Amino acid sequence: MAGLPEHLLRRSAEARAKAEGRDVEEILAEMKGEAPAPEAAAPAPVAPAQPAATPAATAPAPASATGGVRDIATESAATGVPEALLQRAMEGRARKEGKPVPTMAAAPAATAAPVAAAPAPAAAAPPAIPDGVTTQRLLTVVKAGAIQQVKSSPADKVNVWPHLLAIEFVALMVVMAGLIIFSVFVDAPLLEFANFNEQPNPSKAPWYFLGLQELLSYFDPQVAGVIIPTFGVIGLAMIPYVDKNPAVRPSDRKLAIMIFSFFLFGAAILTTYGSFFRGPGFNFSFPWVDGIFFDF
Repeated sequence: MAGLPEHLLRRSAEARAKAEGRDVEEILAEMKGEAPAPEAAAPAPVAPAQPAATPAATAPAPASATGGVRDIATESAATGVPEALLQRAMEGRARKEGKPVPTMAAAPAATAAPVAAAPAPAAAAPPAIPDGVTTQRLLTVVKAGAIQQVKSSPADKVNVWPHLLAIEFVALMVVMAGLIIFSVFVDAPLLEFANFNEQPNPSKAPWYFLGLQELLSYFDPQVAGVIIPTFGVIGLAMIPYVDKNPAVRPSDRKLAIMIFSFFLFGAAILTTYGSFFRGPGFNFSFPWVDGIFFDF
């Protein structure tokens, strides 16, 4: 086994020892030629009248004796190492030492000798795979993908605490501070006590109820004060069930924006009309002619 690296010899010896149940060092010494093979330990019986074997049946010479030609097939059968590994080891050692790569010899042809050729040594069986061990290809185990994620994925969901509640608490504190500062510098006195004998004309509700008061000019109190506001609240509550689009961009929520805008503009028109276009007796009047009958 001249020219074969040490790690390949040891791997081949371990494989043969595992398959044949022998000692690794014994097989390694046998492969290096330091000890005779167990089969050659006992002398073979001599045939009574057999002619001498022809030179064609002898074992192939090492690479140094054959001028750089090695019988890879015979070495592979004797050691159990695949021919491809032996060829690669031979080429690597030759390149490392700066020598020409020896060629692989073909199998010797049988000569027309009067005696039969000696039987070729049986190829060593490949090492058996232990029970419970599964061989897999690397490409079937490792999923293809980039080593480093260069594209960040947006986070669609966050926790209510602290993300949402912290922002709402800060907004609450800002609004409260603004109201306190406004109440300190702006005086908002109460009016005099109400006198049922002297009612103001027109008598208007606060601005946030003027829309409902305007509806009372057109419909029955049951319709204007109960039915229409109830349908308005139900319509606003039904928007998420009518438009189930999960998008958050305004350009993708045209239906929801249209429904909400209908209720918003309706309430704004009624409130504006009742505030600026209603005069004494809650009659229609132009604010640029009769004035504004509304206290801010």
